[in-house]
Amino acid sequence: MQLDLNEMTQLAPIFRELFKGYHLSRSEPECYAQLSQQQDQYRALFRALGFELVCDPRGFYYFVPEQMGTQVNKTAQRLALFTFILVEHLADQGRDPLAVLDGGTLGRPELPALLDKYRDLFLQAEVTTQDELEEKILRRLTQLGFALDSNGSYRFLPPMHRFLDVCLAVQQDRDLAASLHASDLPLPAPTLAGDEDSSDEDSPDEESAEDDEEAALARAIAAEREFDL
Repeated sequence: MQLDLNEMTQLAPIFRELFKGYHLSRSEPECYAQLSQQQDQYRALFRALGFELVCDPRGFYYFVPEQMGTQVNKTAQRLALFTFILVEHLADQGRDPLAVLDGGTLGRPELPALLDKYRDLFLQAEVTTQDELEEKILRRLTQLGFALDSNGSYRFLPPMHRFLDVCLAVQQDRDLAASLHASDLPLPAPTLAGDEDSSDEDSPDEESAEDDEEAALARAIAAEREFDL
């Protein structure tokens, strides 16, 4: 396939965000629009670099590395567990989990009661305080494109479906759902690209991460030039 970098005007920001594990949705209108319009071209370029660009029909894009390890990282497990908790909590309140987790909001005033109600489950995620809940889970949701932090509440974005799919399947398996409350059995979780668990904060060294991004983008440009030869 013939690729033209001049037409891929959002290549740098698109690649930078996807490489970090960010999920691009309509909350990033310029990047999302270009991915939608030139989906095949971006897929071909990123495949040459070793990444699979996934387009979810529910309205978001993300990277899946071709070489994926079998161990799910700690961040993914924490986010999956939080989604499982939130689905249960909302259902207990008579609220539709899908309506909240696909474009709805969760207010900060709701967090203390949520933490208290599911304290044992949050311990599995090494979360014991509201500050830890916001730092280890909600901040990561915003950093990876699953939510937006706005005016004292968190608004959930379409990529939350990656965790919802897993959690709703667990909810339908009553034995598995019950075992999560009774043991430290890890919850199934999707693979998040570019998200390393190098510390309790799950944040790689920023300088090193920027160097990795620049090197990978340079390889992307070199790969594109090979297409033209």
